[in-house]
Amino acid sequence: MLATILFVILGYLAGSVSTAIIVCRAMGLPDPRSAGSRNPGATNVLRFGGKKAAALTLAGDLLKGLLPVLLARWAGLDQAGLALTALAAFLGHLYPVFFGFEGGKGVATAFGAILGLSGSVALAALATWLLMAFTVRISSLSALTAAALAPLFAWWFGLPGAYIAAVLFMVGLLIWRHRSNIRNLLAGAEDKIGTDRPES
Repeated sequence: MLATILFVILGYLAGSVSTAIIVCRAMGLPDPRSAGSRNPGATNVLRFGGKKAAALTLAGDLLKGLLPVLLARWAGLDQAGLALTALAAFLGHLYPVFFGFEGGKGVATAFGAILGLSGSVALAALATWLLMAFTVRISSLSALTAAALAPLFAWWFGLPGAYIAAVLFMVGLLIWRHRSNIRNLLAGAEDKIGTDRPES
């Protein structure tokens, strides 16, 4: 129990490190919370910071979801402990203690956390995102579609109940955090990948 608590705290603190803000500060770019869509994530950083800054943000956000789960697995935590560590890292990104609890929407961090739990589910979700991104060229719709299918992938690959519960929880929060994007999608006003006009 003590080990699980320690890794949950570690996961949350790792998730709370806002890669987008750090990358933008290091590269002399505007604060992502005040530019573009005002979301501290890779898609928004791409709008005003370019591909390099976006790639660094994406990698950092993914790793802070993945590494705590891998460390917890190495330490021998059980399935429930791994699931809780993954959730903690994801929640840290959404509500970072180091940045006034104003975080991003969590797509890359959720992917990293799920990758730590199951490579098969993560790869299936990634394939879904890529297929949607190349087809419709709308980042939010691609992310929402991949997220919505992730619990089904988790069930299909026979993941333990604790893992499926963690994936369901992350998906629910991802959809909630994308509510403005959903409104834009329904109104036909959501931006496509590569456009400069910020989404709301």
